[in-house]
Amino acid sequence: MTTRLNPYLTFDGDARQAMEFYQSVFGGQLRISTFGEFGTSDPAVADKVMHALLNTDRGYTLMAADTAPGMPYQPGSTITCSLSGDPEEGLAEAWEKLSDGGTVTVPFEKQMWGDLYGMCVDRFGVPWMVNVVQSQ
Repeated sequence: MTTRLNPYLTFDGDARQAMEFYQSVFGGQLRISTFGEFGTSDPAVADKVMHALLNTDRGYTLMAADTAPGMPYQPGSTITCSLSGDPEEGLAEAWEKLSDGGTVTVPFEKQMWGDLYGMCVDRFGVPWMVNVVQSQ
């Protein structure tokens, strides 16, 4: 996997509709995973989008999710920089530098989908997600 940097959008329950719209605009392949697919039993959020990925033929990548259960939706702060790639791409080191002096909101550790992942707001107030793909 080539390391990539792309926008990650957050929605208040309409991520699926938004991503289907963006697919109609940009084309490409859209993959959507719901909270229910990853074990959430709460029917109020089971069909909400935990992660959506749109890869276009032009090389655009757009990711999105509905606000996770227990996290506030804050209009105006709904875009995050997402950095993802293979372990040898230096992403763990990037995480260390991005989170240094900032605020860690999700610790950088193995997640339910198997990858190393963390979220932070850097010292300049920019939110980041770092996902290091692990071989299955």
